[in-house]
Amino acid sequence: MWRRVCCQLSHSVYARAVFAGTVNDFADTRNGMLRCPVREFPIVEPDYGHTKLRLSEQGLEAIRRIENPIAIVGVIGPYRSGKSFLLNQLLSLSCDKGIWIWGKPVEMDVDGTKVSVLYLDTEGFESVGKSNVYDDRIFALATVLSSVLIYNLPETVREADISRLSFAVEIAEEFYGRASCSELHQGEEIAFEPAKLLWLIQRDFLQGKSVQQMVNEALQRVPNDNGNKYIDEVNQIRDSLAVMGNNSTAFSLPQPHLQRTKLCDMDDKELEPLYVTRREQLKQVVGSIIKPKFVQGKTLNGKEFVSFLQQILEALNKGEIPSTGSLVEIFNKAILERCLKVYKEKLEGLRLPVPVEKLQQIHEVANGEAKLLFDKQHFGKHHAVQSILKLEDEITKVYKNFLLANEYQSSKLCEARFSECEDQMDHLQVLKLPSMAKFNAGFFYCNRTFVMECVGPAKERYDHRMSKMLLKSRALFIKEYNNKLFNWLVTFALVMVVLGRFVIKFFLLEIAAWVMFIFLETYTRMFWSAESLYYNPAWHIIVSSWETIVYSPLLDLDR
Repeated sequence: MWRRVCCQLSHSVYARAVFAGTVNDFADTRNGMLRCPVREFPIVEPDYGHTKLRLSEQGLEAIRRIENPIAIVGVIGPYRSGKSFLLNQLLSLSCDKGIWIWGKPVEMDVDGTKVSVLYLDTEGFESVGKSNVYDDRIFALATVLSSVLIYNLPETVREADISRLSFAVEIAEEFYGRASCSELHQGEEIAFEPAKLLWLIQRDFLQGKSVQQMVNEALQRVPNDNGNKYIDEVNQIRDSLAVMGNNSTAFSLPQPHLQRTKLCDMDDKELEPLYVTRREQLKQVVGSIIKPKFVQGKTLNGKEFVSFLQQILEALNKGEIPSTGSLVEIFNKAILERCLKVYKEKLEGLRLPVPVEKLQQIHEVANGEAKLLFDKQHFGKHHAVQSILKLEDEITKVYKNFLLANEYQSSKLCEARFSECEDQMDHLQVLKLPSMAKFNAGFFYCNRTFVMECVGPAKERYDHRMSKMLLKSRALFIKEYNNKLFNWLVTFALVMVVLGRFVIKFFLLEIAAWVMFIFLETYTRMFWSAESLYYNPAWHIIVSSWETIVYSPLLDLDR
């Protein structure tokens, strides 16, 4: 609940909101009077230099307690143009001893949804001791936060008043297309809807014109034969406001009474009847166009609104002057994160390691999906390029991380398979009963397993290592194989001699064993080395017989 000091409201504070509270919140036991918390509960204040804005936690705590969707009615206008009195009139507040009291929440039913409406009072433009950039930040914040933005102007629409709308025009040009019903796809929610602009002209005589005609005339281009830069800029704003006509309306309000300094002491009976009638009509107009604030496709409760306010304020305070570009970045931040999540989930579906070509293919598909989603949901027509570049940069970073992870997992897997093959080759080198067939079976199995399971960017490097290792192991095995087999045969011949003479006592077995022994020893002596024997056809017959006995798919004597 906020009370508002009528006519004596200090403008050292920028924004105030009307919300619910209890009488105890405002009781002043020292004098038995109700105290006015509006001085104590601003939501935004100027900084010490009066150029930027900062949050006031006291007011924000009250807003955080609101659970309904929030709608904002903001009032902007020149300094001392009657904005605070206008808000009190919209709220049907009575004035008692200079203190305005509002005793219950401002709740409305909008399309079947209960909405809590906050009325936002702003510090007037062009007041003494303030910089233009400070006014711009106030205007920008009110423009972004409001569902309905009432532009309160005395008497007429000046060029300076139109110029003030430059930021609103920029925001509308960036965001308005997204809220246009003609551009929404079936089932798609409104991601952001700019404020409805209500031109409120406080004037008694319109000289036969409607207030809408008066505003339309003010928005017509003026000649600029001399090429004045300021006039050209204002004309561009006029053109944009004319295009936005369906998002704005105009309303006139006569003066409530000639004695303006005594307005706080007057009730409706003392005010001008025409003013009271038009005021009630204004309430109906505001009520008919108000909607809950939509951000990122959803309404905001108190906590979400405060979070949104913090983000917007951070963007508006960024740099020397407020810019729509910084706002676009804030609005696109969540969308960018959502698109990046889509990209990550696509790549995280891969079970690393994978071939580089496959990772590249999935990257291109995921990148396309993320950018397509960003194109559909992003804010901004002119300033979204920074967000697009940031999305591309973030995707590149994620992709590089996946490339590194794929390289690591590929190296890890290929190293494991290489080590397994190396151990297997070492094991085959020390067979008790050497077998070329068994070595070849292990050799081909190891090579086939490595080729199938070693994938990814490290495969080429490990293929080279694997080939060298296998060739080296094969050459070493063949050399050792013949030597071991020769020694085995010499030993076998001597064993058969002993068995034939002393155990079995079979003369022919003994003779055959002696023949084998003499052949092996004599042949190597005649040709200087055992290696020459290995090329003899007789040796090949011996090897074939040995292989048949020692190893086959059904029988392995070395086990």
